[in-house]
Parts: sequence; C-alpha cells; structure tokens
Amino acid sequence: MSDPEKNATTGSEAGGPGLDFIREAVTEDLKSGRYGYVRTRLPPEPNGWMHIGHAKAFSIDYYVAKDFGGTCNLRFDDTNPAKEDMSYVEAIKRDSAWLGLDCGDRLFFASDYYEKLYDLAVKLIKKGVAYVDDLSDQEIREYRGTAVPDKNNITLTPPGRNSPWRDRSVEENLDLFARMRSGEFADGSKTLRAKIDMAHPNLVMRDPVMYRIRRERHYRVGDAWCIYPMYDFQHPLSDAIEGVTHSLCSLEYEIHRPLYEWFIREAEVFPSRQIEFSRLNITHTVLSKRWLLRLVQDGVVSGWDDPRMPTIAGLRRRGYTPEAIRDFLGRIGIAKTDSLVDIQLLEHCLREDLNRRADRVMAVLKPLKLIIENWPAGEVDELEAVNNPEDPSAGTRKVPFSGELWIERDDFAEVPPPKYFRLFPGNSVRLRYGYIVTCTGFDKDPATGEVVAVRCSYDPETRGGNAPDNRKVKGTIHWVSAAHAVPIEARLFDHLFAAERPMDVPEGVDWVTTVNEGSREAMSGYAEPRLASAEPGRSFQFERLGYFCCDPDTKPGAPVFNRSVSLRDTWAKIEKKQA
Repeated sequence: MSDPEKNATTGSEAGGPGLDFIREAVTEDLKSGRYGYVRTRLPPEPNGWMHIGHAKAFSIDYYVAKDFGGTCNLRFDDTNPAKEDMSYVEAIKRDSAWLGLDCGDRLFFASDYYEKLYDLAVKLIKKGVAYVDDLSDQEIREYRGTAVPDKNNITLTPPGRNSPWRDRSVEENLDLFARMRSGEFADGSKTLRAKIDMAHPNLVMRDPVMYRIRRERHYRVGDAWCIYPMYDFQHPLSDAIEGVTHSLCSLEYEIHRPLYEWFIREAEVFPSRQIEFSRLNITHTVLSKRWLLRLVQDGVVSGWDDPRMPTIAGLRRRGYTPEAIRDFLGRIGIAKTDSLVDIQLLEHCLREDLNRRADRVMAVLKPLKLIIENWPAGEVDELEAVNNPEDPSAGTRKVPFSGELWIERDDFAEVPPPKYFRLFPGNSVRLRYGYIVTCTGFDKDPATGEVVAVRCSYDPETRGGNAPDNRKVKGTIHWVSAAHAVPIEARLFDHLFAAERPMDVPEGVDWVTTVNEGSREAMSGYAEPRLASAEPGRSFQFERLGYFCCDPDTKPGAPVFNRSVSLRDTWAKIEKKQA
C-alpha cells in the first residue's frame, strides 16, 4: 500500500478538518503495521428510515475508507426481529445510494452470521467466560445495580451481585445453551451472559446479556432461530467476521468500547478497532429512529417521507439535493464532543445549491386579480424571461402577458404603510419582465368589503420594465396571466418543533405534544404555463417566494409543490457578521 499520509485527502465531503483525529488514527495504524488495509462499515438496524444523523455517520465511514483506498461495507445489524422489516432495508439502501454513498456489492447482514455467532458463543462458554442465567430481565437489572450520585453529586456505581447461576459448569452451560436454541425453554426464561465483573465501575461490563430467547419470525431467516444475539455481542464479532479495521461509531458507544474489545479478545477473532465521534444534533428537530417512529405511528406526520421529517426521504421530498446535504455535513465537521447545529446552516447550504441549479418561474400563492384597463382587448404579448441568471446555459423562455393578471394579495394596499413601494392608489410598479403600471382604483365585494380586483393602466413604452422618461419606480412585483395560469397547490413548511431542543420539556410533559401545529400550510395558487408539465423532484425558484420542489402527489394538470426553503438567508448574515 502507498504512503497513508499521501493517500489521506482533506475533501470537505468527508467531514472537513474535524475528521483529522480519525485520519491520524488510521494513518498511525497503517504505519505501525496494525492493519495492512482500511475497511469501515455502516451498521444500520433496519427498524426505521435513514435520517440525516445516519448520513453523517455513513459519510464518515464512506470517505475515510475512500481516502485510504479502502472499502466500506453496508451491513444491516438485524438481530431484533420484532422491530425489523425488509421495507426498512430497501429504504436505507435507496437513500444511501441517492446520497452518493454507494457501497456497491459490499452489502451484508448480521443475520447471515447467526451460525458463526452461535459457534463463537459456544467458544466463550467452553473458555468459562459465558454462562446461562435464569434471572429475568428485571432481576438482571436489579442484580447489576445502578449508578447513583453521592452527597457531592459525584456518580458512584456500587458493586452488583452475582447471579445464583453464575457458577454453572461448562458442561451444564453448553447443554442449556443448545436446548435454548432447540426451543425447549419459554421466551425470557433464560439468557446467555458474558462472565466479566459484577463490580466493574462501567455498568456495561457487568455480565452483559449475549443471547435471549424470543420467538419472533425474522424477516430474512423466518423461524429458523428462536434465540437472537444482543447488539453488543454481535456488533464487534460481525465487524471481525468482515475484517473491518475501523469501526467508527457515534459518541454514545464510547462506554461500550471496553465490551467491544473484550468480546474480540475473548473470541480470539480479527481485532477490529472502535473509534467514536460526536453524533449530529440539529435545532428544532429530533434525530432518533425511536422518536421519529413515534411521530409516524401517532400520525403527527404523514409518514417517514413527510417533508418536515429529518429523514433523507423527507428531505428529498422537500427538495433537498444530495449536494446540499453533503455540503452541510462537510461544513459541520466532527469532533469528540456533542454539539447542537443550527438548522439554518442546513437551509443555507440548500439555498446556495438551488441558487445555482433551480430555474426561475413566476407563481402567485395569494391571488388577487389585476385588471389593466387600457390593454388592447384580446391581445396577448409574449415576454422573454431569464431561466436562471446564475446559469447562462439555462437560456430564456416566453411568458404570456394579457390584460388580466394574478398578483399577490400582499402586493396591494388600500392604505399603504410607511415605506411601502408596491401597488396602492396612484402608485406605479414594474411588472417583472413586463410593463410599468399605475394603480387607478380597486373593486370590493359589497358583502365582505374585501378587495377583489385592482385596476391600473399600463405604459406601452415601458415593455421590459424600462421607463424611457427616467421616472423613478421603486417597486417590482411578479404576476401570472389569468387566462394562461396553471392552478397549483403549494405546501409551506415550518420547523416541526418551535423549540430549539424539542426533548427539553418540563417533567410530566410529553415532548410529542410540543409539535408546531402550524408547521404545514397548504395554499391554492396559480403559476405560469411552464409548470403544468413539472415532474416530481424538479426544483424551481418561485420568484420572491422561495425554492419549491414538485411533489410526488402531483397529477396531470394539478401540480403540487413543496416549499424547500425561503429566499431569506439568515445564516448568511450571521456568517458575514462573524467574518
């Protein structure tokens, strides 16, 4: 292998400078001869859909391997059949490939190793470091003990108690474990535990459970097994079976590292190394499959791909691009301590990406009729509009203009507030790509008093929005020709939780009840003809309104759009102040 220091890159997609401590560890392992190659893995449990926190972990695994010319495995740690499903497997595969984190044919399942894991458990029994226990789950917790603060608020872990069955003979343990596998005992009646140290200061090391009896049909192996390995047992040994050199985990697994190393050492298998990094936390959302599943099951959201969800599918449906997500993950870097990332940075990365790639169009979401009184009856003009000022190759398009238009209701005021430069009686504005018009009056509904139409006159010499007499016109508004408008549904989204830290709730308050009830709003509006044929997944900038993505709910003649992000970029202003 070539010089590992020269092989290591510093690409932002791999986490930027924050990845250095992992690169340094890998480089040292290669130099010392501890490993002759690099292999990492992402071990998702197929019990939910992939969220952006998983994307961070996967990108670290993927790019560390790539940086050193190694390989990355996608392995599903499927040892809890009650919560796992093939649909989750397919969703995770689909989302990781969409992100560009494609492991190719390096796809594995812990369930493929059940026989090997069983043999390794037998090996540990024969070595005298594993035993069959008859304590119930509750009794195991009680015997293990709990960490408690003393009078100085220093956490202490009083020694636990040995199980009455801890000193069974090797022969008896082998017999009982074989009978556990054959289905002789009831669920929960026996477990296989590692014999380590019930006085260990780390509670994880106090004789952890390796196998439990559970008669659940497995989505891949059916009813072939009625005992299933625990995560802490199968995780290091599955890594070893695959020859994983560096098991990169989020920080909550740091306390489990001594157990990871213990199983590898006692099983005498390939010595995979665990390295931890901080997990991703983002304001105004939750990043845990367990919590996200609760939102889905309780009907708080429409599903795993709800555009308000931090799942990759939800972000994709909202209009996020793989490039924007990878840019975000590159900017935040990684560290050895957890932190909270402002969601505005994620939104900023999306704006920057869509500003380069999204075509501009005009749409009106709060329609108000604008009547041009001096427009020639029945005449339609074709105005030229720029598709994307950031991309000259995107070209231009023709937009129909007529004597009746739709404008935004907020672009007219009967009595204007101070510094209001849009339409009001006697004021002039530019119509985007079109003409300068001057408000001459308005019509109201006699019953409600609501303004239902604005009247104006246009200056035919101002086509393209230019005033030949150099008059000053401060306001420019967008519009859609009423006769050519395409009806659309627009869905506007806000943060799913108003609080920055949704889980920080007072005692007795269910965090789910703090969901932002106004986080989704559906509106009916109009758009220029181009959007009649918009394809799901295509993004546009609705001028002055934000970036919108065509939703899969779109039907012929009835396009639906999700607002991905507004045009206002608070994060850019924060960065500018800090610079």
